[in-house]
Amino acid sequence: MALAINVSSSSAISSSSFPSSDLKVSAPRIGSLKLTDRVNVSSASMSLSGKRSSVKPLNVQSITKESTFPSQAPSMVASEVTEKQDVVELEDFEELAKSLETASPLEIMDKALETFGNDIAIAFSGAEDVALIEYAHLTGRPFRVFSLDTGRLNPETYRLFDTVEKHYGIRIEYMFPDSVEVQALVRNKGLFSFYEDGHQECCRIRKVRPLRRALKGLRAWITGQRKDQSPGTRSEIPVVQVDPVFEGLDGGAGSLVKWNPVANVEGSDVWNFLRTMDVPVNTLHAAGYVSIGCEPCTRAVLPGQHEREGRWWWEDAKAKECGLHKGNIKESSNGNAAASVNGTSTVADIFKSENVVSLSRQGIENLMKLENRKEAWIVVLYAPWCPFCQAMEGSFDELADKLGGSGVKVAKFRADGDQKEFAKSELQLGSFPTILVFPKNSSRPIKYPSEKRDVDSLTSFLNLVR
Repeated sequence: MALAINVSSSSAISSSSFPSSDLKVSAPRIGSLKLTDRVNVSSASMSLSGKRSSVKPLNVQSITKESTFPSQAPSMVASEVTEKQDVVELEDFEELAKSLETASPLEIMDKALETFGNDIAIAFSGAEDVALIEYAHLTGRPFRVFSLDTGRLNPETYRLFDTVEKHYGIRIEYMFPDSVEVQALVRNKGLFSFYEDGHQECCRIRKVRPLRRALKGLRAWITGQRKDQSPGTRSEIPVVQVDPVFEGLDGGAGSLVKWNPVANVEGSDVWNFLRTMDVPVNTLHAAGYVSIGCEPCTRAVLPGQHEREGRWWWEDAKAKECGLHKGNIKESSNGNAAASVNGTSTVADIFKSENVVSLSRQGIENLMKLENRKEAWIVVLYAPWCPFCQAMEGSFDELADKLGGSGVKVAKFRADGDQKEFAKSELQLGSFPTILVFPKNSSRPIKYPSEKRDVDSLTSFLNLVR
């Protein structure tokens, strides 16, 4: 449960200073996947080095509590997965996406499984993305499947999970939300708060954070996103990309690859494929459900309605994402926000823990002036539209809750827009996010130098300098 913070303990910073209120990425790497050199790589010429992988199979003996899936399914143990090499030579994923633009979903799936082996998994929601499992099955390669059980799915979806496991002889790896977070949300706001204040908070707890834990055990994942699914957020999805939001096994920006094999396929063609292959599907589809999510937030659509109109129908149809695919939302021309509707930004603010102090311009200036602080401070300079800021939201909120009452203040300062030049000249802002530690007895903040922004890394740095 979140702990309350005491802003008044820093006497020189008044409570009135804390009102609520060019993305540059340095040489991202995907494990050993170098992205700094720009080379033309076709799907046929992409090569792997001869080194044997040093990555252990993902299982409960070799992983930490928060980092990966539960234990592997019996049908996908390490001995059954082709040994993968640990270095992919100079690969430009934009060029790879172009080379695969006209490839079939089966070809794309085969390339994904060939490249990443046991370090990749299919995200299965219980809707028509069962086609991904069929494509993986057709490749003849071992594959893994995971799903997010939010606790609020339709009974028909749970029955489909069981049917799919039996049909393909696999075990789906389920990820569940944190029970304490769910309990706090329901106690404070009730079971249906999303009808009043939007679905983002509930989705963040029940879907985004469990997904983040799952992906930290992988180097790549496979989704069922299609360009025709959402008019405002999915029209430019590539078939393969460096994930702009989530972190993979090695941590940091660029540590995860995202594959979208059916990105260029129309929904009608997906259904033709499912019928032809006699693939088990969710019985809700026959009742008019096209896009299927949690029971309270999903309903059938009428003939002629777009499929996403059945999801979060009380919200704007052009910005319907739960947070699993935040990277679809594009930055606007003014550099401050992503997808907008009628000129109004649809990107909500981030870092919402009760233990994260929101600093105004005056507040952070006051903080900078203090030479003998009563507490150390850790502050993130962020922009809510920045995918790398969004990717660290869970870890920074968790850090704030962990440090509540410890004598260290955790804060955020929105440093885009009118505040960007000030942040560059006075706060060492280079790119978003920038993290600063203000020690107790130092006039200047110390900039956090690493791209690893998990709780343990931030805590270790804080302990060294505070």
